[in-house]
Order: sequence, then structure tokens, then C-alpha cells
Amino acid sequence: MVGQWIVGLAFFLHTSPRYRHYKKFFYNLLENSAYPYKKYFDYFMMSLIVISVYILIRHVKHEMSEGWLFFNSYVISLIFFMEYMLRMWIYSDLSKIVIDQYEHDLFLQRSFSFRKALHKSVVNKAGYVFSLSAIIDLLAIMPFFHELRMLRIFILFRVFKLFRYTKSLTQFVSILSSKKFEIFTLGLFATVIIVVSSVLIYIMEANNPESRINTLFDAVYWSVVTIFTVGYGDFVPVTDEGRTVAMVIIFAGIAVISFATSIVVSAFTEKLDEIKEEKLIDDVSKLDRFYIICGYSSLSHEVAQRFLKSGKKVIILEKENTKVLEAQKYGFKALAMDSSSLSTYQTLKVNFEQQVESVLLFQESDVLNVYTALTVRELSASIKILSVLNQVENRRKLLLAGISEIVYTQELIGLMSKQVSGKPIAFDVINELRAEKSGVYIEEIVLDKYTCDRFFDIAHLPLFQNRLIVFGVYKTFKKVFFFNPRSNLVIDSGDVAIVIGTRALINEFKAMIYKKGNR
Repeated sequence: MVGQWIVGLAFFLHTSPRYRHYKKFFYNLLENSAYPYKKYFDYFMMSLIVISVYILIRHVKHEMSEGWLFFNSYVISLIFFMEYMLRMWIYSDLSKIVIDQYEHDLFLQRSFSFRKALHKSVVNKAGYVFSLSAIIDLLAIMPFFHELRMLRIFILFRVFKLFRYTKSLTQFVSILSSKKFEIFTLGLFATVIIVVSSVLIYIMEANNPESRINTLFDAVYWSVVTIFTVGYGDFVPVTDEGRTVAMVIIFAGIAVISFATSIVVSAFTEKLDEIKEEKLIDDVSKLDRFYIICGYSSLSHEVAQRFLKSGKKVIILEKENTKVLEAQKYGFKALAMDSSSLSTYQTLKVNFEQQVESVLLFQESDVLNVYTALTVRELSASIKILSVLNQVENRRKLLLAGISEIVYTQELIGLMSKQVSGKPIAFDVINELRAEKSGVYIEEIVLDKYTCDRFFDIAHLPLFQNRLIVFGVYKTFKKVFFFNPRSNLVIDSGDVAIVIGTRALINEFKAMIYKKGNR
């Protein structure tokens, strides 16, 4: 009967929307670093820790009011106790454990084993209770029993709770934990040196009436202070033998400090790239509105630069580490991640509806663009996706994958060829460019609502009039290419101008139209 009641309660809790909502809320508040309100909770808890330690220090030589002592001993301790119980609650789902045990027994056609379910639940919760962070939390609650004066010292354990609320300290501990063997070896070496030197200095100095080292504890204290190169000078050896031991210990201390420094430096060096990537991922999850560019190439580079110049935020996803490093050299936020993998966006904690403007697929394979589009569409049905088309026969596949707009560069080239047919001068220019002679370049400039009205005015300035060629203008919406356009041609936002000139001249021209266009 009790077992059936427990199973019924487990099913009720597991299917209760209110119960699941509260549990998810407290999980986000206590554990989810991406939750917007968690930082305020962490600041609140850190403030309580600082206040508690301040009261402890102040109370040593000054009288504190009963109100402050009550607040420290009861209110703060009660808040910490509630946090401890909430963390234990969200650590695991007991209702799921009971349900799994019930379904397991039901499948084997035997009665529900409440004892096994209880054992699994206790073992599961014990995993939290005996964890280091939980032990610190429990010790921080001990000052609640303020009648035991010695327990007031446990207030200092509340300082260790800062590790839970500050990500930097947590990262520091995790970095050092990657060097467990080296730290253990260093600790073992230091312990052996301290034990041996303590015994030696005690033997050499204890029977000398002029020496202040009279007990074994004095000897251990002197050894620790010496090996870590502190040297207070309150205990010094007076015999020649003792001073010889001291010199050996000083050299050993230098070795210990050097070894410790090298461990920390090597740990940070090995984890530096990982820390940077974690920081970048954390920054991405906090961005408001940004563009995602999948694949890094010359086209991606140009588009990302133009976005940044116009004040837009861009994230580049690229699988190859060499390309990621190249993108980061130019100041782009690039991550070595697979854009076609669902886990990538789960790691980034991206909300497409609220954070992403659109997704641009510039990968060199149409297959990769299709997979990426399908993954993005699984996460958002309404997000705008733009993709380049590498092979014309794959157009239908890209459309079926849910891509909003497809750009095929060969279509623009075909329109240009059609317009310049019968114009040998134009073909001479194109052949010259293809031959890569004389440092002449051809470049597309996408015009927006600010730059389209100024384009021809800037092109007719003395600096550009006879040195920069406006090869043509492609009307995006009409899908018409105008070769050698007249200055009275109406240019609309989104049209593409094709100019020919030296790299320095083209860059200066672009800088002037963007500068004047954004005034």
C-alpha cells in the first residue's frame, strides 16, 4: 500500500507543471550561469558572506548590537540552510528514480521494490551531501548553533562559498586540478623536506640553552617558514650544524617555489585557449542581436568586415582551427565549432528568436550548407537563412532545406557577360584582370540606403574620376545589370556596384562613400 502511494506521488510530481516549473526555476537560479537573474542571486549571497565575516571580525574587540548578532547567527544561517536544501532538491529527480524502478519491476512482472528505490535515492543524494561544495555549505550553516562558541569559527567557511558564486575562482581551481599529479609530487617532496629538516634542527638545537628552538613544534614551525622562504627571524639556529641544515633548507625552498611557479604557469598556458573559448561562448550567450556566419572564406571575411563597420555584431562558426585563428587575427569573434551540429547551438545557448538576426551560409560545400540549414530550421522555423550556391544543380536541395535566399555568383557573371557582349573594351578589361596584371582589381560594393544617393557624387570627384572605373551596377530586385551606367541611373538600397581600380584607390573610395553615407 505504501509503495503504491509512493509511486502515485512520484507520477503526480513528475507530471505536475507547477512542480516542474518551480524546480526548473530554482535550478536556473542556483546552477544555470546563462540565467539572467542568477548573477543577482550570486551578488546577494556574496554580500551576505562579506557582512557575516565583517561582523565576526568586528565582534572580536567591539560590542555588537543584538540585532546584528541575531542577523548573523539566525537570518544569514537560515538563508544558507534554505540554499543548501534547495541545492539538494535540484541535484537529482527522486520522482524519476521511483518511476524508473517501478517500470523496471513492472517489466519483470514483479511487485514494486520500495527498498531498492529508497536505496538508489539515498545513494544519489549522498553524492551531493559528500561533495566538497556541499560540505562547505554545511559548515557555513554551523554558526546557527551559536550557543557553542567554538562553532562561530565556522563563519570563516562562508568565505569558501565565494568559490561557488565567482566563475573566475572556479576556473582557477579547475585549472590547478588538471595538474593533480604534479601538485601531489610537489606536496610530497615539501613534506619529506619539512619532516627531515624538523627532526635534524630539533636534534641540533634543542639542547642548546641559547637556541629558542626547544620543542619539536618549534622545529616544524621553523622548517615551514624557512622552506617557503618567509623567514620571520623569530626562530634562528645558533649552532654550526643547525645553520648548515638551514642553508640546505633554503636551497630546497627555492626549488619548491620554482617548481610550484612552473606548475601554475604551465597549467594556465595549456588551458589558455580553452579559457578564451569559454569566455567567448559566455559572451555570445549574452549578445542581443547578431549575425551567424557559417564557414570562413574570403567572402565571409568581406561580409563580416562590412557588418562590423556598420556597427553590427557577427559570430563566425568554422570547423578548421587554422581558419578560426586567421579570423581571430582580424578581430572577428570566431569559434572552432561545427555549424551543422545541434550541440554547437546548445553549447552556445543561442535563442534564435531573440538573439539572431539571420544566418549566413558561406561554406564551400552545398552539402554542408544543407545540413546546417536543416539544423538551424530545427531550432527556429522563422529565422532568415541566406546561402551561397556552389553548384547550380543543388539549388532545389537548398530550397528544400528551408533556406530563405540563395545567392549564385555565376548568375551575376552571366548578366554581366550578356550586357558587355559586343563591347571589346569591356572584354579587354576582364582579360586584364584575369591575367592579374598591373595590380588592378575588380570589387563588388553593396550599397545601402545611405550610400546609394552619394555613390555617383563620390565617383565623380577629381580623385576618382579618371582613375576609378564604375564597371556596372546590378539592380538586385529587377535582376538587371547596367554596364558603364550613367550618373542619372537611380540606385536603390541593396544594389551592387562593380568598380575597377588599384587596391588603395578602391579602399579609399569605399571609405569615403561609407563615411559620407553615414553622416
